[in-house]
Amino acid sequence: MKIELPQKVNEIIETLMNQGYEAYAVGGCVRDTALGRRPKDWDITTSATPNQVKGLFRSTIDTGILHGTVTVMLGKEGFEVTTYRIDGEYTDARHPKEVTFTSNLLEDLKRRDFTINAMAYNHHEGLVDAFDGMGDLKRGRIRCVGCARERFSEDALRMLRAVRFAAQLGFEVDEETEEGIKALAESIGKVSAERIQAELVKLLVSPHPERIRTAFDTGLTRIVLPEFDNMMAATKENSHLGSSVGDQTIEALKQVREEKVPRLAVLCYHMTKSQGDPAQAHQMTKGILKRLKLDNDTIHRVSSLVYWHDEHPRLEDGEIRRTISKIGIECYPYLFEIQRADILGGDLWGQKERLEYLETYERKYQEIRTKGHCLFVKELAVTGRDLLEAGMKPGKELGNMLNKLLDVVLEEPEKNTKEELLVMVERMKP
Repeated sequence: MKIELPQKVNEIIETLMNQGYEAYAVGGCVRDTALGRRPKDWDITTSATPNQVKGLFRSTIDTGILHGTVTVMLGKEGFEVTTYRIDGEYTDARHPKEVTFTSNLLEDLKRRDFTINAMAYNHHEGLVDAFDGMGDLKRGRIRCVGCARERFSEDALRMLRAVRFAAQLGFEVDEETEEGIKALAESIGKVSAERIQAELVKLLVSPHPERIRTAFDTGLTRIVLPEFDNMMAATKENSHLGSSVGDQTIEALKQVREEKVPRLAVLCYHMTKSQGDPAQAHQMTKGILKRLKLDNDTIHRVSSLVYWHDEHPRLEDGEIRRTISKIGIECYPYLFEIQRADILGGDLWGQKERLEYLETYERKYQEIRTKGHCLFVKELAVTGRDLLEAGMKPGKELGNMLNKLLDVVLEEPEKNTKEELLVMVERMKP
């Protein structure tokens, strides 16, 4: 198999090989190229030590020199070059206590997580595939290199990574690998929330978010997302679909775009709706996302969508304008998307009518936005300064007056002119 290496990657490999060292592109970049995908990063592995690598290139950065990694800069691009190594004992389910450099490529490939990530390539030797990674790519299988329990004992996050790769690639997790996850699932509790969150989000925004069921079946979500297990335990069966709450949630996840905010919103809505009260569901969502170390913007947007998920205004223009004003533009159009996903993923009873309602709601929303109707105080044709100039005193009454004007304009948008609003102010002054 021939792989087309980028010119700068090949330049690094050739520079190392011309000095008598071995060097290969390795890992995910080889996997992705074999799948016909464009790799995001190109990693290089070599028999040269970090100091030997540094001696061959003008510009390098010691990104992980204790573990054998040097970043070689060619122009403004950086490429990680890592010395073949053998990992020592793992004491924290993440880091080896020590690493030993080796001149044997196979020893280095042995320590990698999955067969599809344990392939190396250069133009001289071609593909080095000692663990049948290409076979697993063809079979659509995620399989550990060597003993699954050993690989997961070294780095517990690899268990969630196995499920994440399956979701991203549409693969199945190998039986022995899955059994290894079940046996060691508890140990993922030793992994930091930040690392867990990164893998969980990648899983959710993948083409196959339904693979979260594998994380559930193997016991991972019981540790990293217990709210998901609580939801899956709900025994309420849908008489029309014969599906559980969990089945409906997973189906709804597949109905929204492959983005973090809407998929987290669908998941969190279903995990928290047993609270019954939108305010409680909102707070519970914030708690879950904070625990997972999501950024504040994501927490705000997702929890807002959960809070407003069940808001269904009457299909009258004035009522819809009031609802948009109350909810805020930032929730749209995600709100329509996740509501539609839940209809399509849920009960067939009344589905046609609910979809028709949502279609009308969305059409009216678009018309209101296209016409540029005033929806917020800041969009009124008058400002607080205008009211002061009209003789009002600063303070609470000023804000109250602006809100009263907005109430009028939300019902009758044509009245949003400075002249008309100032006339109203004169009429409504105490």
